[in-house]
Formats: sequence, structure tokens, C-alpha cells
Amino acid sequence: MATSQDHDFYQPLTTEGHPGPPPFVSKPAPRPTVDPAAAQLFGRPPGVLGAFADQPGEATGEPAAAPPTPEALAAAFGRPSRSDERLQRPPGRNGSRPSAGLVEDGFWPQGAGRDPWRDPWAAAVLGAPAVGQRDVDADEPPRPGARLSVAEVLFGRRLSNRALATLAAVALLIGGFGGLVGRLTAEGGTLLNDPGITLAQVQPSIDRPAGSVAAVAGRVLPAVVSLEYRVGDQGGFGSGVVIDGHGYVLTNNHVVAPAADIPHATLEAVFSDGTRLPARIVGRDPKTDLAVVKVEVVNPTVAQLGRSSALKPGDPVIAIGSPLGLAGTVTSGIVSAVNRPVRLEAEGSNGNAVIDAIQTDAAINPGNSGGALVDGAGAVVGINTAIRTLGAVEGGGSIGLGFAIPIDTARTIAQELIRTGHYQHADLGVNAASVTDGKSDGARVQNVQQGSAAAEAGILENDVITKVGNRTVGTADALTVAIRERAIGERVPISLVRDGRPLVVTVALKSD
Repeated sequence: MATSQDHDFYQPLTTEGHPGPPPFVSKPAPRPTVDPAAAQLFGRPPGVLGAFADQPGEATGEPAAAPPTPEALAAAFGRPSRSDERLQRPPGRNGSRPSAGLVEDGFWPQGAGRDPWRDPWAAAVLGAPAVGQRDVDADEPPRPGARLSVAEVLFGRRLSNRALATLAAVALLIGGFGGLVGRLTAEGGTLLNDPGITLAQVQPSIDRPAGSVAAVAGRVLPAVVSLEYRVGDQGGFGSGVVIDGHGYVLTNNHVVAPAADIPHATLEAVFSDGTRLPARIVGRDPKTDLAVVKVEVVNPTVAQLGRSSALKPGDPVIAIGSPLGLAGTVTSGIVSAVNRPVRLEAEGSNGNAVIDAIQTDAAINPGNSGGALVDGAGAVVGINTAIRTLGAVEGGGSIGLGFAIPIDTARTIAQELIRTGHYQHADLGVNAASVTDGKSDGARVQNVQQGSAAAEAGILENDVITKVGNRTVGTADALTVAIRERAIGERVPISLVRDGRPLVVTVALKSD
């Protein structure tokens, strides 16, 4: 490796050949200590002092002679024979300006050395313009050129007068044909309209017998009202049936429960003609989900109450109410089943409401609650109360499984609510659960309340009740509705199974 002492510095010469100012030389950088292992791996071999290995001839101090030029290259690129022409620059042209007295040799043409196009030190001179000046006055405006004709603009070349006449005739022919087509089209469109026409009116051909759905709905609709409660900016809605000329309206307890339980809540009844009046709660029975409200109305339309005990599966029925707030909605179907024990949801019914329901496939949705279920004669046979939907989706719609409280039960409870404001049910005094042994079903007694009718009759825990009177009991809900349809103090025979043995006990029912 070369060191700073290995370099020779030369002073540059000016164009006159005199020494110029000394160049700037940086201070040599300090050399770091070389690792012996790195020096052995990357250093020069022993005996080598320069950056390259010794060349042939260096041992004697004489430069090595270049090998002779191949004949092919000498013939292709060598100087012609008997020619003294030189390819090098003439003296004085190797990076310095020639002196004024330099004599040109035969390599350059005469005067070529002083040609500014060849002299790199020649000064820039603004020459004459590349083109000659016009022989016109600079202030004279340019003369306008020749104008193009219409034919040249449209067709790009000149046309004869005959060709122009032919084109004009073709254009007129096309325009006339287009105008004719437009006129025919306009006349055809005008023929489609006749401002003087009058369509003939016909007499109504719909035959509505007295027992049709439309006829029944027309009679019952004025007796069905929409009930709306509001608490601040929130509220809900349901339906109700006018059952008395003094303005008493029968509905479901869960429809009016928010208005009864929440302070400052308001309750209004909206009649079929749009009349909106305040409603007051007369009485409620959470165990059957029934309630009565009173509206101060003059001469209302009163619904006729029928007999639910006469219904059979397959009888036609009509449901009237306000599903989803749509007042005056009418749907029809049939009675799917009767005496169907149904336990209602806890909301608005204290979690203990069990009804002996009429099942129908008439479309019933939220908002139908409290509305009327009427038979083919227009008599109310039930109060629409509940629906069953698939899954637990909130606000699920009807799938043809609707349930109504029989009007026979509703009439008795509503009459007592109007008279006293409350209603008492017959009670057995047991808690039961549904059981089955694969052959028969029943309600197994889980516990017996002290002093209850069941305790006095000798009913014990784990007894399985199978009948109440003549009504078969297959579930705990069936036992509840079978007892509640009896009167307080009534003596009822109850069939049960105890330790595999059938027994019959007589129970004097008490009040709940």
C-alpha cells in the first residue's frame, strides 16, 4: 500500500509555461493500526513493494518491448505505404492556445488554425440572420390571404356547380321525407287520445249476504276501539271492545298495565270514526289478562256477546283490532282448537296468567290484543290475547297460531270488575309440574300450601292429578284452568295417582 511519502506533486504550468500557484494539499490522514491477521490475509506478498507485481523487464530496468502488430491489423488500420501523413494534433494543440507566431504544417489547410469554428478560444460573435430581410416595410400590415369557399370548407376541395346542385336536391328530398314521417307519426299519436270519451258505469255486482265477512265486519267495526297509552314521548297501543252502553270497554290487562303502573301515564280510546277520548281503568285481573276501562262517550255502538262454549273446531271466525297500530283491521279464519291451556308471557300479566284459550288461524299480530274475535253471526266469542311465533324474535308476526280468551270467561270476569273493581278465582292451593310416564300425562303436586283446599282434602306431595271433575288434566297449566273455571266453595271430585294407585278425593275449593 502506498503512503503519503510515495506521491510526487507537480506544479501546473500556465499557458505561458511558467509555474502557477502551489496546489492545495490535504493533511495526510492518520493510519490506524493494522491487525496482523488482516495484514497476513489481505497484505502484499513478501518481496512485493509496489501496487502491482513485477513485470517482465523490470529486473533489468529496461521497459518491456511491445509485441509486433499483427499483419491483419496493420493492413486494416496502418498508415498507407509511402505516406508521411500524421494522425496526431499539430504542435501547440494539446490543451494550450498556440502562440501567435505558430507556423501551421501541412496537416491543416491554409488558414484553418485561425478559423473561429475550429478555434475553441474564439470569442462569440452575433452574426447575420439566417434568411434575408423582406423588402417590405415592417410597419406595413400583412396582406390577407385568399378566402375558402363553402365547398372547400365542407368537402375539402372545389366542386362544380352541377355537383353542388345535385347535393342540394338530395338534401331537399331527405328533408321532405323526414317531415312526412314526422307528420304521420304526430297524427297517429293524436288518434290514441279522445278528450270526449266517457266510460260507462255499471251497477255493483258484488253479492254480500248477511253472513259475509264484509257484512259482519261492517256491524262490529264501530264497537272495536284502539287503546293508546303514552308516557312522555313513549307509548304503546292495543285494542278493546265496547261491551256496555255506558262506555265500558273490555280489553287485555297487558294493554293497560303500563298506564296503571307508571305515574303520569295517559290512556285514550280512539273510535272507528276518529273520535279520541280519555279512558280510565275500572279494574284488572292479571291472572286471566283481562281489564275493563271506561270512556265517557254518548250512545256508543255496543258489541253483541256470543257463547264461546258452542264453538267447534272449523267454525269460521273474524278477528278485528289494531295490529301494529293499523286501526280497523279485519282478518278471517277458523277455530283451530278450543280449551287450549296457554300460559302467557310475564310482561303485563304478573307471570301467572293462564287462559283456557280458543286457538284460531286468523291473522293476529301485536296490537290485536284486546280486540274482538267474532263468529259468523257477528257475536263476540273471544278476546284476542296472544300469538305464538317461531323463535324468540321480538315483535314476531302471525304464523296462524293466535289465542283468544273465551267470552264466557271474559263476561263473568268483566261483570265482576265493573261491579267491584277486582275478581277472585277458585284455588286448590298446590304447586304442580307437568309429568308423563309414557302412557298417561298429569300434573304432579310439588308442594301443598297449609290450610289450602288441597291440604284439607288430603292431597299429598308427589300425587299426580289426572282429572278435575270430568275434565282430563295432562299438564300443570291444564290443572290451573280447570280449577279456575270452577266457583269458589264448589265441591269438585279430583282424580289422582298415589304410589301407582288411583284415588279420587273431593275438594271444596277456596278463594285465591
